Amino acid sequence: MSIIVRKETRLLVQGITGNEGSYHSQRCQEYGTNIVAGVTPGKGGTSHLNVPVFNSVEESVKQTGANGSMIFVPPAFAADAILEAVDAGVDFIACITEGIPVLDMVKVAKYMQGKKTRLIGPNCPGIITPGERCKIGIMPGNIHKDGRVGVVSRSGTLTYETVAQLTERGLGQSTCVGIGGDPIVGSSFVDILALFEADKDTDAVVMVGEIGGTKEQDAARFIKEHMKKPVVSFIAGGSAPQGRRMGHAGAIITGASATADAKKAALRDAGATVVDTPSQMGEAMAKVLADRR
Repeated sequence: MSIIVRKETRLLVQGITGNEGSYHSQRCQEYGTNIVAGVTPGKGGTSHLNVPVFNSVEESVKQTGANGSMIFVPPAFAADAILEAVDAGVDFIACITEGIPVLDMVKVAKYMQGKKTRLIGPNCPGIITPGERCKIGIMPGNIHKDGRVGVVSRSGTLTYETVAQLTERGLGQSTCVGIGGDPIVGSSFVDILALFEADKDTDAVVMVGEIGGTKEQDAARFIKEHMKKPVVSFIAGGSAPQGRRMGHAGAIITGASATADAKKAALRDAGATVVDTPSQMGEAMAKVLADRR
């Protein structure tokens, strides 16, 4: 069992022939991901990385049965790439592209309302299910281990740090999801936490948040009202000054609720185990699981 992706996933890659798309698609193939098609307008009828390349997502879906998309399209065209995949009816999209204009994503979010497609990202590392050997994104596959701890994070690098700590302690992961650090993303903490709560093969969740917005407070309410599985959380950006963006486009303190302290307080009130430094995440999860045995 996993959430969103599994070994049966048939992946298409939008932008597969570009430098980034080509490099990371090959790493995904080496991990075990079944890439069945690429899409680069104007290069239809060719082949790249031993998969056929098409001019459109619609054509690639019809010809190969692809049911998911990974996007490595430049920022100016990435929103249109997302909409094209939505129109083609794929089950999910992992948009890795960073720097998509916020106004473009406002239009995407509005267009996707009521559609069946799930969007992960943009500006995210992607999603990986180690036990299914399915990696869709840019995360290093070698640090992951099959297991029963779910991971959801706004930060790419802290996703990897979390996974490395868990694996070092023998705690494998069911699925790891980087939801992205932009102000507007396709899937929220609540969306992913709900999937982990319903997954019979996930026992606990690590959630990595950061300053900016109120996504973590939304997650805290969901944890308090709906989750029976334990959650360990870290909030990055505790030392960031007011009004200065730190790293991600969405990581900016714009009010009292956007601070790390406010987010930590909400999560602690919801019953989550909140650690103060990223180095404590693996240790805290090991203790939480030991205490439940």
